[in-house]
Amino acid sequence: MHQMNDLRRIDLNLLVILDALLSEQHVTRAAERLHLSQPAVSHALGRLRDLLGDPLLVRAGATLVPTPRALELIAPLAEALAQVQSLLAPNTFDPATAKRTFRLAMSDYGAAIVLPGLIRTLRREAPGIDLQISHASREGMLDGVLNGDIDVAAGVFPELPNELRSTPLFDERYACLVDHQSLPADGTLDLPTYLARPHVLLEMRGSGTPEIERALTALRERRRVAISLPHWSVAPEFIAGTDLILTVASRGLRGIDEQSLIVVPPPFHIPSFTFVLVWHKRRGGDQALNWLNGRIEEGINPVIN
Repeated sequence: MHQMNDLRRIDLNLLVILDALLSEQHVTRAAERLHLSQPAVSHALGRLRDLLGDPLLVRAGATLVPTPRALELIAPLAEALAQVQSLLAPNTFDPATAKRTFRLAMSDYGAAIVLPGLIRTLRREAPGIDLQISHASREGMLDGVLNGDIDVAAGVFPELPNELRSTPLFDERYACLVDHQSLPADGTLDLPTYLARPHVLLEMRGSGTPEIERALTALRERRRVAISLPHWSVAPEFIAGTDLILTVASRGLRGIDEQSLIVVPPPFHIPSFTFVLVWHKRRGGDQALNWLNGRIEEGINPVIN
């Protein structure tokens, strides 16, 4: 009976405010996000503290820090609100009139492949749809999808938690970018040369290229990484006029200036991989998200270099 009384005291608005507070960890920012006054959000936080028997957010300098109880609530609260949103959503999704913001996570490599076609489609078919793009490690992107901060992630995810669903976009292979003057006349790159030369590694913490290192380990070989950086787009600029080698997904090397650079196959076998879209299973009934995922799939060029 006590539990039923507690349920009668909670309304959906309180849960929405709690979600914003846990996300922003700041009363004023949460109020701005919800288009409410700061006193109204502070009053709601007081009610939540009373209902849940926990301070939820405690002050640490200029910010509010979630308590252990609040941290436990983040994921189930996001899931509950997503389910309510799906329940109350109209039966049909009309892209021509929809007003919505989607939060996508991907690397700059993924952005170069996914976004051009997607954005042209949105401007033509769904001008009221806005996108917020973020970049994180593989683990960071999956965490964002799990906790509701991200609607869909695009990338390479060899292992997925049971709560997530995925669909393949394309299969990809690796290629090497080198200065053409650093190769013999026949333009081949052999394994001894590959191992003797310095390399550029594209890496964020938790999102490097373990496939390449595993392939070399299988040969009982290692390469020397002279430059490690997280920026895909600038990496090819390091190669011209140097002995550096960049080994990356082949689609990222489209449009390379072939006057000074050349794309060649790796001189050893590196398994291909699948680039996928990932979303939370609780979003399966979200027609708008399903529509967006379909437009992303349609916009991918099926031809691989």
